[in-house]
This record gives sequence, structure tokens and C-alpha cells, in this order.
Amino acid sequence: MSPQPQAAVGAPLSRVDGRLKVTGKALYAAEHDVDGVVYAAIVDSGIGRGRITSIDTRAALAHPGVLRVISHRDAPKLPYRDNAGSNNPPGRRLRVFQDDRVLFHGQPVAVVVATTLQAAQHGASLVEVGYDAERSSTDLREAEADEPTRYARGDAEAALRSAAVRMDLTYRTARNHHNPMEPHAAIARWSGPRLTVWDKTQWVVGTQNELAAVFGIPAQAVRVISPFVGGAFGSGLRCWPHVVVAALAARVMARPVKVVLSRRQMYFGTGFRPSYEYRLRLGSDRRGRLTAMAHEMDAETSSYEKFTETIMPAGQMLYSMPNVSQAYRTVPLDVNTPLWMRGPGFATASFVIESAMDELAHQLGLDPIELRRRNEPAEDESNGLPFSTRRLRECYTVGAREFGWDRRRPEPRSRREGDWLIGMGMAAGLYETQRNTAQARARLNADGTATVEAAASDMGPGTYTSQTQVAADALGLTMGAVTFRLGDSLFPPTPPHGGSMTMASVGSAVLDGCDQVRQQAIKLAVEDRRSPLYGAAAQDVVVRDGRMHVKDDPARGETYRQLLARNNRTHLEALGSFSRPSGAERHSYYAYNATFAEVAVDATLGLVRVRRMLGVYDAGRIISPKLAHSQAIGGIVGGIGTALLEHTVTDHRDGRIVNANLADYLVPVNADVPDIKTIYLDGEDREADPLGVKGLGELVHIGVAPAIANAVFNATGRRIRELPITAEALL
Repeated sequence: MSPQPQAAVGAPLSRVDGRLKVTGKALYAAEHDVDGVVYAAIVDSGIGRGRITSIDTRAALAHPGVLRVISHRDAPKLPYRDNAGSNNPPGRRLRVFQDDRVLFHGQPVAVVVATTLQAAQHGASLVEVGYDAERSSTDLREAEADEPTRYARGDAEAALRSAAVRMDLTYRTARNHHNPMEPHAAIARWSGPRLTVWDKTQWVVGTQNELAAVFGIPAQAVRVISPFVGGAFGSGLRCWPHVVVAALAARVMARPVKVVLSRRQMYFGTGFRPSYEYRLRLGSDRRGRLTAMAHEMDAETSSYEKFTETIMPAGQMLYSMPNVSQAYRTVPLDVNTPLWMRGPGFATASFVIESAMDELAHQLGLDPIELRRRNEPAEDESNGLPFSTRRLRECYTVGAREFGWDRRRPEPRSRREGDWLIGMGMAAGLYETQRNTAQARARLNADGTATVEAAASDMGPGTYTSQTQVAADALGLTMGAVTFRLGDSLFPPTPPHGGSMTMASVGSAVLDGCDQVRQQAIKLAVEDRRSPLYGAAAQDVVVRDGRMHVKDDPARGETYRQLLARNNRTHLEALGSFSRPSGAERHSYYAYNATFAEVAVDATLGLVRVRRMLGVYDAGRIISPKLAHSQAIGGIVGGIGTALLEHTVTDHRDGRIVNANLADYLVPVNADVPDIKTIYLDGEDREADPLGVKGLGELVHIGVAPAIANAVFNATGRRIRELPITAEALL
């Protein structure tokens, strides 16, 4: 078939759902109007570990409006079947109200159902729970770790012993919480044996599968609806206990129930980026060629599930070296289970590796970019595969030129403006190009419009818009003639909306479905004696603005609308699909970046101010430049938070999170956000997927924290190996 004109893909278009959002017409999980709904407030555990000995509900039940208090004493027993179709980590997931065990501070121990939200919340405060408390373990540095996951090539220990230059460095990163603008919420309604849930989720299919497993019903009996998600950053990638609480309460009450987590409850009701202690030993020759790295990583997980993330690949293949050893250990603690947070694993690894590379460059008297160039691999040394594309050198070159890297002074504390010490830093980053099986239904209507459906999500990156762009070009329609629908488990299944896989996976399925429909229409036309296109070669026909015509003879053609009306067709429809090629991978698939930062540090007070940042990205084909820039702003701002502000504080006596609010858990605000610029290298990766995209949402966060940390060192001469970098650490 002739290549379709690309009018929408690559254009800097505004969001198709923008008007709905700014006018308040976009409905989020808690905003759906469900008849007869009652409100539920969760009672959280006040201890970090132990057993419930008593629950006094008399005061709560006496409060006006309170209908019921449900706890393990009277809740129905649920099957909690194993569930392979979920993101649940290995272990025994939390079973809501099924026994008297308390596994972490804040665990749901009861739920109060009332006619109003206020009555439910006050009723929850009146429930008195007695405990037999045990000593809880919440300190990563004091608990015993699991057996490690290991990787090795060469002999790292021998290479380190003989290395001309050796460094032994330990880094620590704080726990981070996602803190999306929209709180997590769910509304559950039973209709006989069928359950409908309106949920804040990044994977409607995953929530559907989990609820089916928990309640022991077929997945087809569960419908999950989630048309809009007000930010998630990974926090919606599994079905959390409050969703089960809503469904359980709705079954007990025989009426719809709404649960909305408070901001405080989101610190233990959903996941978080785990804290790490990460020891890195590296060796090199005097010219900066790396000979070995040894990584020892300890990360927190819960006592009842083993959460892991992809923290190991960066140390295996970002740089060339013959000897690598890694030991990745999880440390079970009395906390709720962590979860992926933007740039999971890779963001933490990049902070450590890229900070260490900067330390090595300083010790050797090399420019940090030159050191990285000297260690650029020719292939993925972890598996011997060629890179599908790798343009990291170009990211360095473009970034250095555009950022003015030649103005950087290599000697720390050598640039000053009044009370402020000025420094520049950079870091490399990478993220795996993930693709998974997805489907999308495309339907061309008799009026010449189209509807495309997939059970995807949109937590903010612009899924509605980017998928509409792909569909519009594949069908040869204007953006306004295409409606993309998502967020409903009745639609064709898609993978989780995370891991930067949505565009590659869902977008490729949308492309396939729309290509099929366009080809159906062209086939119908060229075989229809009444059509101006009768007898034309199908491969010579293209479609623009809903009109099919011969590529070299634009006058010869007709519209979709004319074709379908003449043939008495109400629509044409196809189910598009995408799946990764079977068998072993032929290439190593990653997206890359180089991030540059300039900071100012108050020499007296230790305050750090980010002045400007630049990100240069090798991310394949960019479907929507405007959305891509928005993604980068969000990722970089999140990286500023990780580097300088965000830190969840736990009281290790009982596991209580001390700063479970947005007054004490600091996130960047407008005053913290500098001049941000982004550059996307032209190109595509057709080895990865039909669209040629490599993923963007995670990549733009990775490398930000080490770039800032390296700039802080350049400004002050102080190397801070613990995140966040605080004023106290710099004084």
C-alpha cells in the first residue's frame, strides 16, 4: 500500500481532551455520579506490627449517618485466588479484613460506611481499636536482607585489585512518594453477580483481573472504568486494598460505595519508590578506560511481598568494561509494598553510576563528557546484541553545544556571582524500550467519522491525543473526525499504562486496526464498478481528509462517506493488534539521554537553586512534539524533587510516616522550576515497533538527579552521596 500522508503525527497539536479538563468536565474516579452511592472511610492501623485484640464500634455506630462498620470480625471471607494477570509482586498479598494481623502502620483494619463523607470520616475517628503490638522493623540499615540476585561477567574483584585507579563509594537514596494531584479513589457497585468499579488506575485490565481473583468470580463479571487519571507516576499500576474495600463494602451494603483516600492515607495506602543503600566500587586505567565495576544494592520491600525493579541493567551495559559484578538484595520491612515510580530502577542506578563517573572524571582531570565517550560500548555487553539504535554520543555533542558546556570551569568553587557559587553538571540516562501485546478496535462510520477504542489509560502524557494522531493519519482523516476512547475494560485489552510502553504497544495496535479499515475501504472502492476508483491498483490509493484518490491522479477518487452510502454499509471495522516478535531478541532496545544542569548554591546558607536545565533525547520517532516537551518538563521537575526535596521520613519506633502531607513532604513548586529546554534527535526505531517510537515518559526523569548533584559538586567542591541534597548536608 502507498504510504499514508502524515499530517497529524509529528505536528505540535494541543490536547484533544484539553477543553474537558480545563472546564471540569473530565470525570475522575471519585466524580462519577452513581445512583444510591454511600461513602466509606477507612480506619488505619495505629501500630506497625502485631495483632488486633478489640474493635469498639459503639461510638461510631451512634454517630448520625453512620450505617455500618466492617472489620475482620464480620467481613465476608474472600477467596483471594492467585492472579497471574496482575502486577502483584511475589508473596502473599494483603488480605483486607480477613484476619487480625497488622503488617504495617496504616494498614486498613476497618471501614465505616455512612450516608455522607463527613459522617464516614468522623465515624472512622470514633472507632477504638486495641492491639497487641510487636516491635516493628522499618530501618533499611538494620534489617536482614534476602538472598541477592546476582550478575557477573569477567572477574571484577581481580580487576579492581589491579586497577590503576580505584574508588569505593556508597550512595543512599530516600524513599519517594508519587503524590499525584488526584487522590486514589474507587466507586464499586454490584448488580447481582456482576461488579462495576470506577477506579483511578493505570491498568483497567489489571484491576479487573485482581478483583476477579479476590472475589472468586470470572473476569468477564468485572467491569473497570477509568477514563481520566489525574497523575499517577506509577502509583496506579496495581489494584490497592482500598479498591477491594470499596467492592467488599458494596457487597455487604447491597448498594454502591465510594472510597477516597486522604492525602495522608496515600503514603501507606499505595506504593512508593523504595529507598536504597548502594555501594559501587569501580576501577579504571589512568586514561579513564573502565576496567571493572562492582555493585551492591540493598532496597526496601514489605515483609509480605518481594518488590523488585530493574536496577541492574544500567550497570551492565551503559558503559563498556570487561568486568562487572552485581548483587541486588531486597530487605523485608514492616512497611506496605513499594511500587514503580517514574524511571523505576534506572533513575536510582543513574544517580549512583553517573555520580561515580563524575567523581572519576574529577580525580583523573578529565572532562565528564570525554570520560563517557571513552567508555562508549560498540554493543550491549550484557548480552552481545547490537543496539537497535544508540545515539548517546550525539546527545552529548548536541547538549554540550546548546548548553554552553565549554563555559564550564572544571575546578570546583571557581565561578561565583556574589554570595552564589555557580556550577554545571551533566549525566547520561537510558531506559529500556518496552513493548507488549495490545489490541485496538477501529470503526469507520457511515458519516465519514471514526471511533477507535482500547482499554488503555491516560494519566497525563496525552494518550487521547497521540492515539488520535496515529489513527487520523492511518485512516486519512482530520483529527476532528476521529474519536479515541479508552479507560474501560470492555474495550480491547492493552498492557499497563507504565514503563513507557503505551505508544509503542497501543499505538502500534491502533495503527494496525486503522490500516486494516483503510484497506477495507480501498478494496471495496476498487472493486465497485460504480466507484471512480474502480479498477485502480489498491496500492496506488491514498486517503486525505476522508477522501480516497489515486496518488498520482488526485481528481480520481471519492470520500469514505460516498462509498459507504452507495454500498449500504453502516460501518467498516477491524481489530488491530500488536505483539513483540516471538523468539529471542535480535537487538538491544533502549532510549537514551544526556541531561545538563546549572545550579547556584548560597555559599553561606547552603541553599541550592537550579537555574537552567537541558535534556537531549534519543527517543525514536516523536509522535507529538508538544506533548513530548510537556513530558520532559514533568520528568525534569520530578527529578528536581528527587535531587533536592523529596524524602519520606519514617518514625522507626512504630513505622509511622512523619511527613505524610504536602506541607512536610516537599515537592517542587513554580519557584523551584528553572528554564527547561528539550531537544529530540530526529530518527526512528523500526526494529522496536511499527511506529518507530522508543518510549519517553520514564526517560525524561532519568539522569536529572545526578546532573544536579554533579553541578552541586562543581559549584561547591562538596560531593553529596545521599538524596535529597539538603542545605544541612552542604553546610
